[in-house]
Amino acid sequence: MGILDKHKFIETNATVLLVGSLLVVSIGGIVEIVPLFYLENTIEEVDGMRPYSPLELQGRDIYIREGCYVCHSQMIRPLRDEVERYGHYSLAAESMYDHPFQWGSKRTGPDLARVGGRYSDEWHVDHLTDPQSVVPESVMPKYGFLLDHKIEGEYIGELMATHKFVGVPYTDEMIDVALADFEAQADPDSDTDGLLARYPNAQVANFDGLPGISEMDALIAYMQMLGTLVDFSTFIPDASR
Repeated sequence: MGILDKHKFIETNATVLLVGSLLVVSIGGIVEIVPLFYLENTIEEVDGMRPYSPLELQGRDIYIREGCYVCHSQMIRPLRDEVERYGHYSLAAESMYDHPFQWGSKRTGPDLARVGGRYSDEWHVDHLTDPQSVVPESVMPKYGFLLDHKIEGEYIGELMATHKFVGVPYTDEMIDVALADFEAQADPDSDTDGLLARYPNAQVANFDGLPGISEMDALIAYMQMLGTLVDFSTFIPDASR
C-alpha cells in the first residue's frame, strides 16, 4: 500500500480520521501547554524590574488601544544589526508584567524596547501630534487628539486589581493609593516620595506641558519608561540557565 493509498484510507475511514486528529491535537496541545508550568524557571530575575506605575499602566492601555504595537515591536533579538541599532537584546524579565506582551518582528517603525529617555517629552508630543514634522518620511498617523482627551484615573485601581489577579505583584497599598500616584506622576510639584518608593525610577513630569492629565501624558509616561529599568552596565547573564 503506497503513501497515497494510506492517506486515502485515513480520509475515508471516519473513526481512524477522528482518532488520528485527536492524537495530533493532543500532542500539539501538550507541546504548547506543558512549558507553561515551568514558565517561572525560564524567567531570569533581574534587578530593577517592577510593575508599571498607575500612569504608565494607563499609558500602556492607550498604546495598545491605538494599535501602536502593529508597527512597533518591543523585542530586540540577539542579532548584531538589531543590538547595534536598538541596544541590548530584550530579556524575558522585561516583559514579565506584560498582559499581553509586545513582542514581534514586524516593524513599520523602529523597535521601542529601549525608547525611554532617548527623546524629550516635547519631542514625543511633537511626534505624536504631527509625525512628519520631526520625521518627514514617516507614514505614522497623527495622534494629536490625545492632548484633548483628559483622564481622571477613577478606574485605575480596578485596572491594577485586574492585573494583580493575573499575577502582577501589586500590593493592596499600591491599589489603595493608585489614584494619588496616578496624579502625582504627572505633577512635578507634588509629593512624590511615596510614588518613587513604590515605583523606583518612575519619571515625574508634566509630560504634555498642559494643565490636567491627558492621554498624551499617560502614553509618554509609558514610553519614557521603556527600557530604563534594567542597568545593563551592571547586568551579568545567569550562565546556569
